[in-house]
Parts: sequence; structure tokens; C-alpha cells
Amino acid sequence: MKIPELISRVAAIDPERPAIWQPGGPEGVWATYGELETRSTALAAQLRSLGLSPGDRAAMLLDSSIDWVVVHLAVLKVGAVCVALNTELSGPSLAQVASHAEAACLLVNRRFAPLVAALPPAGPVVLLLSPEGTLEPNEASSGPALGGMNPPAGASAPLNTVIRPRGEPGPPDLAAIVYTSGSTGIPKGVMLTHDNLLSSTRSTVEYLGLRAEDRMMVVLPLYYIYGLSLLYTHLWVGGSVVLDHRFAYPNVVLDTMSKREVTGFAGVPSTFILLLQKSTLRKRSFARLRHVTQAGGALAPSLQQEVHAAFAPARLFIMYGCTEASPRLSYVPPELLPQKWGSIGRAVPGVELTLVDEEGQEVATGESGEIAARGPNIMAGYWRDPVGTAEVLREGRYLTGDLARSDEDGFLYIVGRKREILKVGGHRVSPLEIEECLYDVPGVAEAAVVGVEDPLLGEAAVAFVVGSVGQALLAEEILRALKERLPAFKVPRSVVILDALPKNQAGKVQKSALRGRTS
Repeated sequence: MKIPELISRVAAIDPERPAIWQPGGPEGVWATYGELETRSTALAAQLRSLGLSPGDRAAMLLDSSIDWVVVHLAVLKVGAVCVALNTELSGPSLAQVASHAEAACLLVNRRFAPLVAALPPAGPVVLLLSPEGTLEPNEASSGPALGGMNPPAGASAPLNTVIRPRGEPGPPDLAAIVYTSGSTGIPKGVMLTHDNLLSSTRSTVEYLGLRAEDRMMVVLPLYYIYGLSLLYTHLWVGGSVVLDHRFAYPNVVLDTMSKREVTGFAGVPSTFILLLQKSTLRKRSFARLRHVTQAGGALAPSLQQEVHAAFAPARLFIMYGCTEASPRLSYVPPELLPQKWGSIGRAVPGVELTLVDEEGQEVATGESGEIAARGPNIMAGYWRDPVGTAEVLREGRYLTGDLARSDEDGFLYIVGRKREILKVGGHRVSPLEIEECLYDVPGVAEAAVVGVEDPLLGEAAVAFVVGSVGQALLAEEILRALKERLPAFKVPRSVVILDALPKNQAGKVQKSALRGRTS
């Protein structure tokens, strides 16, 4: 089975079934399964006529939308590899990623067309989407020529546009290269096959109990693996997805949730912090909402309890995963959550999780070890990076870099990131533990802890915090509270009060932007 079959099999039975909603006009715009199938099939045929071939990389730079889904499906129908780019990329970064992926073409709309100038002349052929979602005729450009796919009446092929292969194809069955933000700031291209993505989709559908009447609110970008998984899981069951990128105005999104009668909502930690702090969530109820999922980073136990209460009676699923796992690895069954606050749960169906030491040997219950994962959802490797691949794929297992311990029931608890563990005066210190303590301090809405060089201790922790709305914070009071909760070597050297933590479009805190800032 290939990903486009998620659409085609439903379209063949019920072409008028609603699939994707997006804002637009008074009531928004729906695309049916039949429309997605027709449009993506036509676009795939045009891409083939231009020379796009199986194994070629086709990059796309579009906001999450019906057009995004159509282009994604069309590329996969050709048998090409989809490279969905982060819409926050600057011109030079766009050129870097497109070059690394050896993209044969780049599909953009007019909002992103100015970035094309940053691409080198030998870069990918650029195809420009019109506001109607078709591809515009050729135009002059200061960068690579803009290819078009709207030939004049009677023409059998688009004008002056040829897509030529760039580089060798990747592994068989390759569907996507998903670029991660990277803990070092250098993105890695994660190679995911159709089987990887569909295995994870099948597993998630199973434990969430999704069905055809489910409708998911998606505020996460579709280029982000968590957002993409929300799309796939609901297409799998013949459900629908509501795309709303207006999360800067959270009450607008909550209004959409009510009006569109969504049954599911998903977010990363910052999504829920924003809702708890700057929306009317606690005063609302959602008649059809039956499940809420959280992943994309650790959510402090105290915040888990707040989210659980705010969305009740909807069931809260705390989940864990990564891009390399397509993305899901574990979850906490909602009925056990009150006994397992802070846990990331047990392995999802079809996946095996173990905790291993530096030699790859399993550790005992209660001891800390690196999470190692095995399953059909694990990536094929990093694109054009055999060294990086060999570092994390060993003996059939993926080494996540996350450290955890397990309880007597086999539930896992993250204790830190392997590369982020600080060595303070000979002691090993987890930034995550300090962050969880910070969330227990009254008035702290968000927190992030990073390590900095220290001439005496070798390394020291620095905490960055954001206060709740209307709450004035004092660094001295926060430090005093931490000293009551933590041993002296775990107390941060300093606390920095910020108006906001730096985040990417997916809502993840960018700790690389905080390092080196100590006051």
C-alpha cells in the first residue's frame, strides 16, 4: 500500500465525503475525497509530463492548506520523494536544504516566490502555484526559471520547462525526506518510506480508536511530522481534518473547534501552555471532542493535570516519539494517566522499546538508560549521511538519545536528553528535572534550562522563564523556591525572566537561541 491510496480508496466509494477544511470566506472551504483524488491525479500527470520521475526529490514550500495536501499526494503518485520544507526557512537556509536534498523541483506559491532568488542558477526548477491551486505559466525570475503547467488551449505539454534528475535515488519505497531542526542546529534529512509512515499510522489509529466520523483540528504545520501524522491517521479511517493556522489568536481556533464540531485536538507543550494562559479554554465545552493528544516534548506533570481538567471529559493521550520513528513510539492509556503522571507510557502496537547502557545492554528496572526502539516505523536512515545513520541505527535498533527509567509496570519516564545532560562539578544534572520544578513555582508559565560553561564547575545551569499573564516574577524568589526543592548542585546559576521563549513554527522551544545568554 502507498500513501495516496488513503485518499483513492475512500474516493472510489464516497467521493463527496468531506476530507479537508481550511479558512476562507464566511464558512471556510471544504475539499472532498473525490476532489483531492481528481486534483492530485491531474497534477501528478502534469509533473510526469515535465519529467519528474520516480525517486526524484520534489520539494514544496507551502502553508498548511488543501493545496499542500494536493501537491503532497501528487508528488507521491509520481513515485517521487516529497521534501516538505519548513515555511520559516530564510532564503539561504532554503537553498541549503534544497541543495542537500538534491531537489529536482520546488513547488511554491506567490507568498514564498521571493525566496526563489536565493536559489543558485543550477538549483531545482521552480513551479509556481496560482491562488486557485493550479500552476502558473512560465515567468521571468531573478532565480531559477519559474516552470509553468498551464499550457495554452491545444498545447500538449507545458512551455519551456524540463525537470531533470539531480543525484541518485534513495532507498526503494522512499516517500519523504523530513528535515529535523537538529539539536546542533544542523538539520538532518530523515528518510521515511511508505511502509514506515503507514506502519506508524496504523498503530496510532489502533490505540486512539479512530473511526470515520472523527474530525481532527490541526494547528501544527503539515511539514512537521506530528502534523503530518494527524493528516494520515484521519485519512486512513475516512475521517476529516480541519486546518487552522490562526493559532496566534487561540480563541479563533477554539471557535472553529466548536463550529466544525471536531472530535480531536493535538498539540505540543507550548500549544497547551498558550491555551491555558491566553484563551478562554477553561470556560468552554466541546460537545463532540473525545480525545486530545500531546507530544513534541515533555509536558510537566502539573501541566498535564491542568490540560486533563481543562479538556475533560475528552480523553488525554500523552505520547512520545520522534521524526525518525514516523513519529510515534509510546503512549499512556488515558485511563491510567492519573496513576502515571509524568510518564511517556509504553510502546505503541508493533514497536519494541528497551532501555540500554553505553554498551547497548539492557538496564534494570528503575535504572536510567537510553531509549532504543525497534519496529517497521523506524527510518531508513539520514539522507546522504552514512556516518550519522550509523551512530543511531545499531543492531536493528534506533537509539533515540533520550534517557529514561521504567517503573515496575514497564512505563517509561524521561529523565533527560543524552546530549543535554549537564556535568556540574562532577554531578550529572538533567535540565528536564529543573524545568519540572520551575513549573511548580507559582507564576511560572514557561521554562527552559540550558547549560553554560562555568570556570569553577565546568558547566552550570541557567533557567529562562516566562511569567503567567499579569504575573510579575522576581529571579531571586524563583531561585529561593528552587533551593527548597533541589540539592544545591542542581540549582541554576541564574534565572533570566523573558517575555517569551524562542520557538519554531511547530511550537518547540529553540534552546540553541538561549545558549550563551546568561543575563
